[in-house]
Amino acid sequence: MSETELPKREAVDPKLTWDLTPIFHDDFAYDEAVKQVRALTKDFVRMYRGKLTEPAVIVDALADYGTIVALDSKIAHWGFMPYSTDTTDPKLRERQAQVTALGGEIGGQLSFFQAELTQLSETVLDAVVEKAPDYAGFIRQIKVAKKGALPPAAEKVLAELSPVFQAPSNIRDQTIFGDMDFGTFTAHGKTYPLSFVMYEENYQKHPDTEIRRAAYAQFNKTLRRYENTMAAGYLAQVTREKITATMRGYDSVIDYLLADQEINREMFNRQIDVIMHDLAPIMRKYVTHVKTLWGLDHIGYTDLQIDIDPSYAPTITLAQAQEMIKNATALMGKDYQDQMMQAFSDHWIDFPANQGKDSGAYTAGPYGVHPYVEMTWSNTLPAVYTLIHELGHTAQMVRSQQAHNVLDADFNDYLVESPSTFNELLLTHYLEETAKDPRMKRFALSRLLNDTYFHNFVTHLLEAAFQREVYTLIDKGESFDAARLDAITRKVLTDFWGPAVELEEGAELTWMRQSHYYMGLYSYFYSAGLTVATQAFQAIEQQGQPAVDRWLRYLSLGDSLDPTAAARVAGVDVTTDAALKHAISFLGDTVDEVVALSKEIDQD
Repeated sequence: MSETELPKREAVDPKLTWDLTPIFHDDFAYDEAVKQVRALTKDFVRMYRGKLTEPAVIVDALADYGTIVALDSKIAHWGFMPYSTDTTDPKLRERQAQVTALGGEIGGQLSFFQAELTQLSETVLDAVVEKAPDYAGFIRQIKVAKKGALPPAAEKVLAELSPVFQAPSNIRDQTIFGDMDFGTFTAHGKTYPLSFVMYEENYQKHPDTEIRRAAYAQFNKTLRRYENTMAAGYLAQVTREKITATMRGYDSVIDYLLADQEINREMFNRQIDVIMHDLAPIMRKYVTHVKTLWGLDHIGYTDLQIDIDPSYAPTITLAQAQEMIKNATALMGKDYQDQMMQAFSDHWIDFPANQGKDSGAYTAGPYGVHPYVEMTWSNTLPAVYTLIHELGHTAQMVRSQQAHNVLDADFNDYLVESPSTFNELLLTHYLEETAKDPRMKRFALSRLLNDTYFHNFVTHLLEAAFQREVYTLIDKGESFDAARLDAITRKVLTDFWGPAVELEEGAELTWMRQSHYYMGLYSYFYSAGLTVATQAFQAIEQQGQPAVDRWLRYLSLGDSLDPTAAARVAGVDVTTDAALKHAISFLGDTVDEVVALSKEIDQD
């Protein structure tokens, strides 16, 4: 991304945008789909409400329900995906609001279906699976939901209120992308423009220390003006989650949020505690090494994502990135590689940086179409890592949708980040294999640390540690304001980084930057997924094709198995801390290798 004012959406090159016409050809087709989903929903209610007692009837209902869910999925994506590329467009905002309202309307009418299923005996539910094994994952989730099931009338009210429940997240997005004006900052006597996306995607990785630190100071100055508004919205989010947890019979909001992930509190705590304890000294050693190489007076929070060797950091065009990804994924076979390339040729990806576009990146998979990726391209290696990460999600979505009906196609949340982080390991492997000298090898290993493990094992893990503290407060009946969130954030960062990192004023505002806090307990999925991906990838290095075949089977599982059983298909046991400690040990060895390569380079 260049350090210039971002263009408006209508000014970007359309060749770099995604093609959404496979979802709906135009707004007329979308309008017809809305009419159709309402009609199908009305018929479904008439045919099945109060009649879900016999397995044969339930199997028919599952098929009809799936048809509605698939159509509603397309409608939902037609709403939020265009809006995420330009949150300043009032027409897109209005459509998104309409789609959200429709989701509440349809969800309310259909809520009886799952509510009535949760009232059935497990004997009846097992008979449904015997008749229609393709719905085994969905029925398994119904059994999980039985513990917190409410009467159908209560479930209907909650479903109809879903648009209201999304308000804190929507307010957060509008505050950041609609209201915040980050202005400009000065470095080296020159004035630079600043926005939320420009800082996240460019300035926090900038090789010029004065520019990077000046941008961070101005960035935090702007965030500070809105922290009370953001804290109030976040309090509304977690209060709603706590009320819902209590209604459903859970003493702890954490246990409630973990329930449908089929993960217990011990596994959740272990993921956080082991990384906070075992990985922290390894990452402190690494950032201290970077500080020495750069000759910095200190490492601040804004310095944590700088390249180990900025003079060696290549500029990578989009065409070069495509070729790198093609070569990196060849290890997985031609079908896998071809699907990666199809994302480029068929315009599954939205690349441009423009005003109003969401920061970060995501992959969305409307059932029966194909996956889509949104990101902001920046001609850097970190951007290549972001891209190949998201394409890893597409590999899973394509295979799971081919193998399963819409009700069983989504990956279990606990494992959802394993396909994406696995793809990052493919890229690092390719960079290592093609490295021609110690400097290039060190650069490749530093990308493994900075782009893959720092992002997934550190940034998102610290988010999870923050969330655990917040939810613990709420479980105790306490509340919070912006000052308390600041204090929690600073403590979590200090506990992990210790004296190795000097936390500048404003580092405590990091909680304001994360959208994951409005998605339940999502942040820890990254480290959980990468734990699985690390061991599975190393198995491929050691075993070759048999391990490749296991991983491809794993990608096609959808939600057909619970997370521990699914991980076993990939050859990984997540019931103990062995896989996690193995991944951390691998990181320790990688840091040691980087330090050794630096010594070798210095001697040349």
